Parts: sequence; C-alpha cells; structure tokens
Amino acid sequence: MTEYLNVGKIVNTHGIRGEVRVISQTDFPEQRYQKGAVLTLFQQGKAPLKLTIANHRKHKNFDLLIFEGYPNINDVEPFRDGILKVSEEDLTDLEENEYYYYEIIGLDVIDEEGKLLGKIKEILSPGANDVWVVQRKGQKDALIPYISSVVKEIDLDANEVHVEIPEGLLDDAN
Repeated sequence: MTEYLNVGKIVNTHGIRGEVRVISQTDFPEQRYQKGAVLTLFQQGKAPLKLTIANHRKHKNFDLLIFEGYPNINDVEPFRDGILKVSEEDLTDLEENEYYYYEIIGLDVIDEEGKLLGKIKEILSPGANDVWVVQRKGQKDALIPYISSVVKEIDLDANEVHVEIPEGLLDDAN
C-alpha cells in the first residue's frame, strides 16, 4: 500500500478563478507546487483525488494553487479543509545530512550529558534555519535551532537526535 506524506492543507479559496489557499507543510514548496506536479487530495468521507498543478504563486503566508481542469471557484470550493499529500514514491533522494520533516518529527532529543530533553513535535521555518519545537515533560516547549553547532548527530535508526545546548538557550523555558 502506498504511503502518503502531508504537503499542505487547503484552507480556503482565493478569488474566482479556481485558486486555493494552502498552508504549506512541506520542506520543498518549489518542487511540490511546480506546474505539472501531481498531488493527492484527501478529504474525510471522500475517495482520494489526484490533482495536477496548473499554476502556483505565493501570497502573504499562503501558497496559491490552481489545478488543471478546475478553472473556477465553484470547482474548488468543495476542496476546502482537504489535505494535499504526495506519495512516498514521488519523494526525491536528499543530499547527505538533509531530512524530510516526517523523518525528524517524533525523534527523541538527547543532550550532551545523555539526558532526554523531549520529543520533536513540530518544525518551524522562520528564516535562515529551521527551528525544532521540542515537547518536554512538565516544562514549556524548547526551541532548538537546526544548526551544526547545536545539532550534533541525527540517528534515524535509533530514533534520536543528539544536541549540544549552548548556555542560556533553555534558561527562559524552565
């Protein structure tokens, strides 16, 4: 059975020409949303629907997509709240030390003393580098920058990430 990975969520329509607003959940929007790319729309109670991208543009914090064969708002209105996914077969191989979000989310975070800090629950992309949101027991979530001075090793087989926390990084979260 084919595995599917989330690419984005359709949150609304945009204009009257069949554009949909997508909150992106992919590391590679330029690849996932390029013209001719095929995504699968999943909606509760409906069969998955393959959609081919006819156009993509950025608008504020959204990716706006137009699908081939769906030229107006009435065609795409039913897609609202649907999840766009890509099949695992369509994933491309990454360079060494590059990972898909789904590979990182859920990993245990181990500090330099071998103590478990928590689990990665989310990845933020605010700018220069990604920031991993680490859920900790009985404490506020920790924000760990994905930079080489902090993230020392990612071991997917052991389901863990080894980090070296610079002084002061976690002080405000205790």
